[in-house]
Amino acid sequence: MTKVKAIFFDIDGTIRSFNTKTIPENTKNTLKKLKEKGIKIFVATGRAPFHIRFLDDLLDFKFDGYITINGQHCFLNTGEILHDNILSKEDIKNVLPYIKKNNIACDFTLLDEAFMNMKNNRVKWLEDELGDSQRFVVDKDYYKKSLENKIYQLNVFVPEEEEKDFLVYMPNSKTARWTTHFTDVIPKDGGKNFGIDAVIKHFGIKLEETLAFGDGGNDIDMLKHAGIGIAMGNAREDVKEVADYITTSVDNDGITNALKHFGIL
Repeated sequence: MTKVKAIFFDIDGTIRSFNTKTIPENTKNTLKKLKEKGIKIFVATGRAPFHIRFLDDLLDFKFDGYITINGQHCFLNTGEILHDNILSKEDIKNVLPYIKKNNIACDFTLLDEAFMNMKNNRVKWLEDELGDSQRFVVDKDYYKKSLENKIYQLNVFVPEEEEKDFLVYMPNSKTARWTTHFTDVIPKDGGKNFGIDAVIKHFGIKLEETLAFGDGGNDIDMLKHAGIGIAMGNAREDVKEVADYITTSVDNDGITNALKHFGIL
């Protein structure tokens, strides 16, 4: 196979276990070995920059760069910004009355904060799943703030069958779902695959020299786009269907086992 020069990792369910709420020691050691081999490693997550700061407490090294908010904001560990993309202001303006009228819980993502219009049982489930009871903050001024700020992503807590109704009000946007409880809403020209392109262009790396790991619906475009797309054993079935290879789960050394399979370790 072509020599791999860059690897992209989703966080939740990929390098971080939903069961233990942390990164397995084996995975930490494997990431360090990749850096020692000169392979560049990148985060590719739906989380915003301020929601990945916990990585500094778990790791004694930094990734080479970060694809955040599902590809909407990408930067290097030096702070240099490679890509920045926000939701259509018109889409936000159109959908706000619909959210309010139908009592839909929605999280509005900025670079340094996020705020909600309300919480419900779907939101509380996600806080439990992420192990972070403070993950979502309700702001009574959400309507005004969402119109005045650059919004990179919405987390809309609706079932899958209601997505198309929601998108009627956001024609310049698309959805990416990794759980039955909510969906990410990003620009039509957004996604982790766009983040990969921004990174490899900067470093002069070819697409066929890349590898990506993921487990959720918001990883599908990335896994299809990368040179080799690897789904975790705990991934959704639709993610496994598009992957080039399916490894073991995050709790069963999935990252390490896949890299050994491909002769990278």
